[in-house]
Amino acid sequence: MNNPISGLIFFALLILGFLVGAPIFMANQALGGMLGVGWFFLSMVIANGVQMAAQWEKGVVFQLGKFSRIAGPGLFFIIPVVEEVRKIDMRVLTMDIPSQQVITKDNVPVKINGVIFFKVDDPANAIIKVQDYRYAISQYSQTSLRDVIGQMTLDQLLTEREEIGKKIEANVEKDTEAWGLEVTGIRIQDIDMPEELKKMMSRQASAEREKRATITKAEGDRDASANLALAAKIMAESPGAMQLRTLQTIDGLGPTASNTVVLAVPINIMDILDQTSAFLKTKTNKPT
Repeated sequence: MNNPISGLIFFALLILGFLVGAPIFMANQALGGMLGVGWFFLSMVIANGVQMAAQWEKGVVFQLGKFSRIAGPGLFFIIPVVEEVRKIDMRVLTMDIPSQQVITKDNVPVKINGVIFFKVDDPANAIIKVQDYRYAISQYSQTSLRDVIGQMTLDQLLTEREEIGKKIEANVEKDTEAWGLEVTGIRIQDIDMPEELKKMMSRQASAEREKRATITKAEGDRDASANLALAAKIMAESPGAMQLRTLQTIDGLGPTASNTVVLAVPINIMDILDQTSAFLKTKTNKPT
């Protein structure tokens, strides 16, 4: 029995046959025995004709090898021996695309794997037009992946994953639509490159970051120089600005004893002080 309902019908028919055939068996054992065996096989055949498909399934019914109808979901009946049914899952199915060795347009060998999402849109065509639709779409997606990646450069492959998936999806759906299949999406999962190429890309990225850091520092130095030049111009226009700035800097050092304040005095001022001291000494030593 292929479902619980078939089993219940089979046992109900057996009980009915027992109730009807018991008097016949009591009257004629040979005839009752033959009728009992015949009723047993007839009950099995009738019960097997009751089919049940789940909500996500549909049954493709063939009559003497020829397509007859689509049945389900729910309970339906087929003529035993004359008809047979193939049940198809109508839900979205997920299938891995095995890792593929591909040469990109700029001659870089890479390994790529992905995943394909599809569902059966026409169960009759999925059974009649292709021997095994799961295997067929798997092989077709692998071929399309290699064809699309072979037309891309490595930079495009790394930055345009979504667009690549859409191109592969369009190629697969274009030819599998006649098989009764609908491709809902293809996604690139992993891109594996040679180790030497990964190291080169890492060095390139590091150099690019260092370049941006140097440019940023140079722009900061330029802005700082412009601001210092503007500040010097403003201080030059105000005679007491430099002294106030010096006092503000000294005050900012803090009153703690651990700080040592060094005041820079120009050399020419020291020379003037020395000359003044020598002049005063000479004047003091003259006889009156």
